[in-house]
Amino acid sequence: MSRDAIIFLAFLILFALVNIYLFVSGSLATDWSGIGTFIAAGITLSLYSFLYKDNPLFKFAENLYVGVAAAYTLNQIWYTVLLADVVTPIFNLDGEGSGSWWLIVPTILGFFMLTQLSSAKYSWLSRISFAFVVGLGSGLAIPRTIAANLLAQVQPTMQPITADLAGFNLLLILIGVVTVLVYFFYSVEHSGAIGVASKIGIWFIMISFGASFGYTIMARLSLLIGRVGFLLEDWLTLQLPLF
Repeated sequence: MSRDAIIFLAFLILFALVNIYLFVSGSLATDWSGIGTFIAAGITLSLYSFLYKDNPLFKFAENLYVGVAAAYTLNQIWYTVLLADVVTPIFNLDGEGSGSWWLIVPTILGFFMLTQLSSAKYSWLSRISFAFVVGLGSGLAIPRTIAANLLAQVQPTMQPITADLAGFNLLLILIGVVTVLVYFFYSVEHSGAIGVASKIGIWFIMISFGASFGYTIMARLSLLIGRVGFLLEDWLTLQLPLF
C-alpha cells in the first residue's frame, strides 16, 4: 500500500472517529442540522486536502460543488428568468393583460446561442445572438465605464486644493493622475522632466497594484477564516478564541 493510500485511509478513520465522538457526546445534534454540519465539515476538509496534493477526496468535493452549483443556477434561471420573464408574459399565465408576443424575438436569440453546442451546420446562428449581445453590451457599458473610471478620475483633479488634509489628498491625486498619464505617453523620450514624472508615475502604479493585490488577498483570507471558524465552532463546537 502506497503512502498516499495510507494517509487517505488514516484521514477517513480519524474523521469518522471524531464525528462518532461528537454525536455520542451530544456536541452535534442527531438531526438534519447535525448531519448537515457533519457533511459540510467533510466537504470543507476534502477541499483543504488539495493543499497536500490532488487526491480523490478533493476531486469528489470539486465535482460535487460544480454539480450542485450548476443545478442551483439552472433552477434560478428557470424560475427568475425563463418562467418569470418569458413563459408567463408570452402566454399570459398571470392573467394580466394580453400576451407579450414581442418577447419571442429575444427568446429566439437566446435559443440561437445554444446552437453553438450543435454541429457547424447550425452553429452559425449563434453569431447573430452574440453580435447583438456584444453590440448592446458595449453600448450600455461604454458610458458607464467612462463615468465610473474616466470622469471619476478627472473630477478630483479639477477641485480646488486647500491648505488642509483634504487639499493634500487632492494634490496627491492630481500628481498621480498626471504622472501616470505621462508614463503611458510613449510619443516622447522619457528623459529629463518627462523621465522624472514617468518614474513618479511608476511608483503610483506599483502602489495601486499592491493595494489591489492586498485587498484581494484579504478577501480570500476572510473566506478562509470563515471556513476555519465553521470547523472549530460549528463542527468541533470549540469556543473561540482558544487562548
